[in-house]
Amino acid sequence: MSPSSSSQVASPSSAGSPRAATPSASPAARALREPMTAPIGNETIGTLLAHRTIRAFTDEPVGEEVMRTLLTAARASATSSYFQQVTIIRVRDAAVREAVHAASGQPYVGGERGELLVLVVDLHRNAVIRERAGASTEPLERAYTFLQGCQDAMIAAQSIVVAAESLGLGTCYLGSILGDPDGLITALGLPERTFPIVGLLVGRPAQEPQYKPRLPEGITVGVDAYPALEAHDAELAAYDERVTEYYDLRDASRRVDSFTEQIARMVGQGRAAQAPILDVLHRQRLCLH
Repeated sequence: MSPSSSSQVASPSSAGSPRAATPSASPAARALREPMTAPIGNETIGTLLAHRTIRAFTDEPVGEEVMRTLLTAARASATSSYFQQVTIIRVRDAAVREAVHAASGQPYVGGERGELLVLVVDLHRNAVIRERAGASTEPLERAYTFLQGCQDAMIAAQSIVVAAESLGLGTCYLGSILGDPDGLITALGLPERTFPIVGLLVGRPAQEPQYKPRLPEGITVGVDAYPALEAHDAELAAYDERVTEYYDLRDASRRVDSFTEQIARMVGQGRAAQAPILDVLHRQRLCLH
C-alpha cells in the first residue's frame, strides 16, 4: 500500500531513530540517546528496542490509511482460544475525548493531537452469541475468561504500538484512563460484560525523549524457576545508580531518584491505582467468581 501524501509517515530510520549525541556530551549522556542492543538485529527488532513513550504530538494528522493499517494489525493479533474478546474504540468526538481526558487526568490526553484509542475487554459480544445459541453465559462471568480478554486486548494494543512505531509514529499507553472507570464506561456507551482496560495515543512525535534504562536480565528472566531478587542485590544496586543518573541527566528532569525509591514511594498512588476496579467489574458482570 502506498499512503497518500496526507498519510505518509517517516521511515523508522529517520523519525524512529535516536538523535545523534553532541560530541561534547558525556558518555553517560550519550548512552541515554542510544536504544538497547540485542545479539541479533533486524528492522523489527530495532523498532522494538527503540521504543519510547511519546506524550507530545504535532498537529499533523496520522491519516486514514495509516489508521486502517494499525487497526488491521490489531485484528491480526494472537487471541486466546480464538474467542477474539477485544473491541477497539477510536475516539473522534471532542466530547467523548474530553471524557477520556477527564478520566485519565493527564493533560496530553485532551485536545486534538494524536489519535486516541481505547481497548475494551469485550465478553458482551460472545454473551449475545451464546444467548442466541441457547447456551449459558455463566462461563463469561469467571475471572479466567476476563483474563483471556485482557490477554487479547493487550496483545492487540502491542501490535498497534509496534506497527505505529515501525512507521515512525509515537505512542503512549494510557493506564490512567482507569481513574474513572464508571465515567469512561458511560462516555463510551459500553454494555455489560465489557471493560476499558487501556488507552493508546498514536501520533507524529513532537518530542524525542531519552531511553529509560530497564531492569537487568538476571532480575527479570529466570531459567526453570523464579529469579529470587535476594540473589541479585548487587545488580539491583547498580541499576539504581543508572536510574538515578538517568533522571539527573535527562532533558526533562524534574526529579532525581532511584528505581527502588520510586517503588517504595509511588506504588498505589494516583487515581487509577485507587479506583474501585473490582466493584466496577462486578457491576459489569465480570469476575463474579
